[in-house]
Amino acid sequence: MLPGDPWLEPYRGRLAERHARYQARLAQLGGDLLGPISLGHLHFGLTRGEKDGEPGVWYREWAPGARQLWLIGDFNGWDRRAHPMTRGRDGTWSLFLPGNTLPHGSRLKVHVVTDRLGGQDRIPAYIRRATQDQHEDFAGVFWDPPAPHAFRHAPPPRPRALRIYEAHVGMATEEERVGSFREFERDVLPYVADLGYNAIQLMGVMEHPYYGSFGYHVSNFYAVSSRFGTPEELKSLVDAAHRLGLVVLMDVVHSHAVKNTREGLNLLDGTEHQYFHAGARGLHPAWDSMLFDYGKPEVLHFLLSNLRYWMDTYRFDGFRFDGVTSMLYLDHGLGRTFGHYDDYFGANVDEDALAYLKLANTLVHALKPDAITIAEDVSGMPGMARPVAEGGVGFDHRLAMGIPDFWIKLVKERRDEEWSLGEIWRVLLDRRRDEPHVGYSESHDQALVGDKTLAFRLMDERMYWNMAKGHEDPVVDRGLALHKLIRLLTFSLGGESWLAFMGNEFGHPDWIDFPREGNGWSYKHARRQWSLARRDDLRYKGLLAFDRALMRLDERHRVLADPLLEQLWLDEEAKLLAYRRGPLVFAVNLHPTRSFADLRLPVPDRADYEVVLDSDRRLFEGHGRVADPMRYPWQDVPHGGRGQSLQLYLPSRSAQVLAPRGT
Repeated sequence: MLPGDPWLEPYRGRLAERHARYQARLAQLGGDLLGPISLGHLHFGLTRGEKDGEPGVWYREWAPGARQLWLIGDFNGWDRRAHPMTRGRDGTWSLFLPGNTLPHGSRLKVHVVTDRLGGQDRIPAYIRRATQDQHEDFAGVFWDPPAPHAFRHAPPPRPRALRIYEAHVGMATEEERVGSFREFERDVLPYVADLGYNAIQLMGVMEHPYYGSFGYHVSNFYAVSSRFGTPEELKSLVDAAHRLGLVVLMDVVHSHAVKNTREGLNLLDGTEHQYFHAGARGLHPAWDSMLFDYGKPEVLHFLLSNLRYWMDTYRFDGFRFDGVTSMLYLDHGLGRTFGHYDDYFGANVDEDALAYLKLANTLVHALKPDAITIAEDVSGMPGMARPVAEGGVGFDHRLAMGIPDFWIKLVKERRDEEWSLGEIWRVLLDRRRDEPHVGYSESHDQALVGDKTLAFRLMDERMYWNMAKGHEDPVVDRGLALHKLIRLLTFSLGGESWLAFMGNEFGHPDWIDFPREGNGWSYKHARRQWSLARRDDLRYKGLLAFDRALMRLDERHRVLADPLLEQLWLDEEAKLLAYRRGPLVFAVNLHPTRSFADLRLPVPDRADYEVVLDSDRRLFEGHGRVADPMRYPWQDVPHGGRGQSLQLYLPSRSAQVLAPRGT
């Protein structure tokens, strides 16, 4: 199991136990993940069907701790005694509504009577749409349109390497309001495809009562966030993305659920232990949210069906699983430094959660063999992105979460004159090489209020006043140069795929702050100022051009998918680093003032090298100190352990990517 890591040998027995636990859980669920265990959405909630030959709508709700349930809504004048439900032996309540008793668009709730809470109006657990009224009260909606969206475009093949554009639909408008699915489809998708990304990752898709949670406090797991539009509009968005050659990933939150009882699952049947752990174990101490009990078959039924629902109904191509570290450890990894393998195999691991993640990955890849799953795990659990059959957890990729934290800390605490290239090299390569990683220099996490994006940390308030072309500002010049170098280094060294959060590709000047009481419910910082990157008089456009060039570099030379990575030269005093990835040579000069003429560097091939990317080009808001195009002839001069070398001009705070001629 998990070949290639000798440090795992002492834990072979624990790995075998975990695999046996997964197999036992699979057998407990019926042995076939494509069977009823992942089809809860076709049985529970509101579904079309018939009774005694008469068509209509079935409503089913699993609520074993409840005394009585009634369905209420527009269709019966919200009469809490008009439509009682019948309890089955397994604690599932059911009701059949014949004919057109429940028209499409009907608002509804379920009135639940429990010993603990008395009577409460709740939203069905499997509801597919929930909308908010002017009093911020959610109600379920029966979604059964007469003309549902018909998908017209097949998903593109799974990319060799992912170039992911992380996006939040509500923030994706320049106006101070919530954006919509339609606007995102019209305005953002073509932009992302034109930049050269091949995947889009959507945040906040599941319904959540508090907009400022960024979508991470989910209330209704089967409902599309009504703030952005309708289910059919989301289907249209996914369909359009596929037409543009983009795979679509969903940021799925199965690590916790909102605590609210009016909108969510908490205390639905009056008990703490229906979907969640009872007592203190059921409450996340940092997130103030509820924690699923992954040992209960009914909870697995709910969550596995949820994954299948989003894939079958909306044709998502995969998932980025949020909060995996929190799921894996009983202390949720809070304040913990993972420095020894014992941390991954001790009593602190939630083995039920680990088994669930294995089941989830098995299901997703059974439904769609080329589906993509990504784990947000900061702990470094071995085998996270290895096949389940090997004893791994089954994800395709894991996020290289230490890299953005490293950059922020470096930019925040040290002048670039003090940066160590050796340290940068080590951190960017500090990953399990047998597990594919998604590298990134910053995501939405680094942009939230209380923190700053890389661009803002590098240039701060100068971005508001001194980004005009032709305006000399050494702070802005430095910031632009380092922003490009950080992205280039991370792109080429930090993983086998890439991720960028929307707006950061052109150095968006603001942090993210959702409307809340503390900012007067303002949307000023919950939007993206796309026009900044379109203006010819501002320097943001150069950063955008550089990002496009990075994507094209991977398109043409398959940088991210190439496993060959080798250091060629490192000089701490001169701030010089050269390395190869595949056939390409990357030459980086981090010195703030010193440029190098006729710099001799070893190269792998006896071939002339052409500059295929130069961070100092004027197109990228550099100084244009290197001629374009530029070719460096190889020389039969041994250097740095190579039989050949070349000499190049490498200006200060710049980088060049060289390709052997003809590649």
